[in-house]
Amino acid sequence: RNRYWGTPIPLWISEDGIEVICIGSIEELFTLSGVRVTDLHRENIDHITIPSRMGKGILKRTTEVFDCWFESGSMPYSQVHYPFENTELFEKSFPADFIAEGIDQTRGWFYTLLVLSTAIFNKPPFKNLVVNGLILASDGQKMSKRKKNYPDPIDIVNKYGADTVRAYLINSPVVCGENLCFKESGLSDLTKDFFFPWFNSFRFFLQNKSVYEKKSTHDFIFDEKCLNEIDSMIDKWILSYTQSFVSNYRNEMNAYRLYNL
Repeated sequence: RNRYWGTPIPLWISEDGIEVICIGSIEELFTLSGVRVTDLHRENIDHITIPSRMGKGILKRTTEVFDCWFESGSMPYSQVHYPFENTELFEKSFPADFIAEGIDQTRGWFYTLLVLSTAIFNKPPFKNLVVNGLILASDGQKMSKRKKNYPDPIDIVNKYGADTVRAYLINSPVVCGENLCFKESGLSDLTKDFFFPWFNSFRFFLQNKSVYEKKSTHDFIFDEKCLNEIDSMIDKWILSYTQSFVSNYRNEMNAYRLYNL
C-alpha cells in the first residue's frame, strides 16, 4: 500500500531494481546499515540506506507498507511477541481451537491467517472455523447509515430484549454462513410463539411453588434423591427428554454446529 501508516515492507532496493535485500531483524538492519533503531515505523527507517554489495551505490527502502490484513493475519503470534518471547504461551494456544467471523473474511482475515501460518509453520492457525452470514436490510440491500434502511439496534434490544434477538439470529440462515434479511416482524413472532409461552410456563411454576410452600409451611427445595422415587410416566418422560436435550446441546456445541441448536 502507498500509505504512511502501516508495517513498512523491509526491502532495500538499488536504483535499477536489480539488487534487493530483505531485512529479517533489527540486528540485521544495524549490521548492514550501521544505524541502530528500536522503532520500526516509517519515520524512523525511511532515511536509512544500505551500501550495495554489487557496486550499485546505495540501497533505499521501498516506500510501500503492508496492507493492514498482514497485521491481522499475524495476530496469533504477534500478539504475544513470538518468537522473541512467550514461546510456551504461544505454543499452548496455537493453533486456536476455533475462530469466528463473517463470510466476508474469506478474502480477508481467514485468507491472510492461512497464508502466513502455512508459510511460517506449514499448518493452519486454527482447528475449527465458525462462519456467519451477513445481516442485510429487510429489502435485501446492505445496511446503510446514509439510507437508514434498518432499525436502531438499541431500540430493538430495548423493545424485545437481548434473548429474543439472540434466539432470532441463532435460528436464522446466518449460522449457516448465509445472508439474513433482518425483519422486525421475525422478532415479534418469536416473542409471541416462544417467549410468551415459556414465560407463562415459568409463571405457572412459581404460582404452584408458592401454593406448595403455603400448604407445607416450608420452602420448596429440590431434592435429587426424589428422582429415584418418581412413579409418574409423565415426570419420567420430562426428565428423560431434558437429559437428552442437554446431551445433544453439549455434543453440538462441542462440534461447533450452531445451526443444529
